Amino acid sequence: MKQRKINLIILNISIILLAIIGMSSCRKFLDYTPKGTVTASDLTTPTAADQLVIAAYASLGNSDWENPIGSMWLYGSIRSDEAFKGGGAITDNVEFNQLEQYNQITTDMSCIDLEWVTLFAGVARANVALRAIDNLSVTEYPNKLERQAECRFLRGHFYFLLKELYKYVPYADETVSTDSLPLLSNRLYSNDSLWDKIADDFQFAADNLPATQSDVGRPTKWAADAYLAKVRLYQAYEQDGTNQVTSINTQDLEDVVALTDSVIQSGKYSLFPNYADNFTLENENGPESIFAIQYSINDGTQIGRLNMDDAVSYSISPLYGCCSFHLPSQNMVNIFKTDADGLPEFGYYNDTSLLTESDYMNNGIDPRLDNTCAIPGHPFKDQPDVIFDSSWVRVPQIYGYHDCMKEILPANSPGLTKVGPFFGSSKNIDIIRYDDVLLWRAEALIQLGQQDEALPLINELRTRAANSPVKTADGSNASNYRINTYQPGVNCTWTQAYAFEALQYERRLEFGMEGTRFFDLVRWGVAADTLNNFISVAKTRFNFLKDAQFTKGRDEYLPIPQAEINLTHGLYKQNNGW
Repeated sequence: MKQRKINLIILNISIILLAIIGMSSCRKFLDYTPKGTVTASDLTTPTAADQLVIAAYASLGNSDWENPIGSMWLYGSIRSDEAFKGGGAITDNVEFNQLEQYNQITTDMSCIDLEWVTLFAGVARANVALRAIDNLSVTEYPNKLERQAECRFLRGHFYFLLKELYKYVPYADETVSTDSLPLLSNRLYSNDSLWDKIADDFQFAADNLPATQSDVGRPTKWAADAYLAKVRLYQAYEQDGTNQVTSINTQDLEDVVALTDSVIQSGKYSLFPNYADNFTLENENGPESIFAIQYSINDGTQIGRLNMDDAVSYSISPLYGCCSFHLPSQNMVNIFKTDADGLPEFGYYNDTSLLTESDYMNNGIDPRLDNTCAIPGHPFKDQPDVIFDSSWVRVPQIYGYHDCMKEILPANSPGLTKVGPFFGSSKNIDIIRYDDVLLWRAEALIQLGQQDEALPLINELRTRAANSPVKTADGSNASNYRINTYQPGVNCTWTQAYAFEALQYERRLEFGMEGTRFFDLVRWGVAADTLNNFISVAKTRFNFLKDAQFTKGRDEYLPIPQAEINLTHGLYKQNNGW
């Protein structure tokens, strides 16, 4: 590693147990003090405070494929039109199948409760650290403000995930006592005011974090500005009680423009010349990465501090052997077709499918396809001598012949290790990249009627994509790459409506299979129409979706886990429609 990462290894068992007693999800251990451990009041030294901050960071890696924190493929990809569950059968991890069917989701699903518990455990650790830090003076602990800012950044991250998954969640900061936690309603704050609470954490972080960090895992001021921009962008799309977008708040959009301008003008970040560089071990913590979860291997622990969120995404090829989850939908593959002008085929991408090798050579293709979806006969992970074969897909008769690629490491990578039948990776997961910041800015500008200012931002990404071809062993292109920038008056008419559609397509192309798609659809207020239209076509091609149905006003969010409602004796109120 070029720079020193934060050590995400749990420091000792006392810290683990201490973090647990702070808060989780109103579990019975909230009022239980483990014997032989210390409490927050005992940890009053700067060294102990630093250890608690590290324990809060460690929560970022306390996840796996059932309760992800870094990779949202389970909740953001397979619940959208870009990916299928995959695996060995429809019943393989059956709750994942329920998620992609929508109408089979129930309030008592274990994965939905586990995700809630995992994220609130992260909130708990941040709050425990903050309570310990609050007891120290700046004289005793010169890093006090900076460490508080880091913990509030982490808490903001966990709450952001909770908010986009469940909408209404109980909010507790470090001033809320453990005894009071089961008494907090998840409707204490409105939808808008809960966004404000999350924004407050990132604002504090932006005001008190340095511009650079010696430990690359710690957030900077620019990371906080970027995350605050993301919060304000989501908040700008104001929703009613049935999850429908009723208006767009222009002040929030103006904040997005100002905050993204701060990040861009910092000069700290830039796009990689090649799109594929974002998805390699060798280029982690590069110029495009603004905040990332840091993972490790061969670090002295039993298996390493590995990314297990994506552990079941590897194929059944002889190179790997398990488990073929998270597969691109045919819809996802088709979106990369381009028209004669090298622009996306707005509205027509699902009429015909890219299925045979000739399809990839007779149609125009955006180069990002071969960095996003594994195609039979094409190089795998930009390796000309490793060709993806249809036999690598576990049950193609159910889910088709394509596979995921971005989160996968090559089989010979020093960052890959087998954990039982699964695969752990030491490659970072980027939470915020510079390309995301460019598109957040473009989206806000378009919604403000300033689409001409958004044009060069979108074109910057398209230019980079055009310079990112995947080559075969003989040096030729893997597909017939045909991509162009938007040129008003030449190949398009750049109205506000057209620009917004271009923005929506660009997000699919740039972040395909990265777990953002479902949340984009909900933010824009188009989830029900988009996903039911997708299902209407997909079920004619993939029988497992024949009974799927997205219910408007309900399925935009997961239900509040029934176990949590029971634990609070009905204090938590269920989301609309459940």
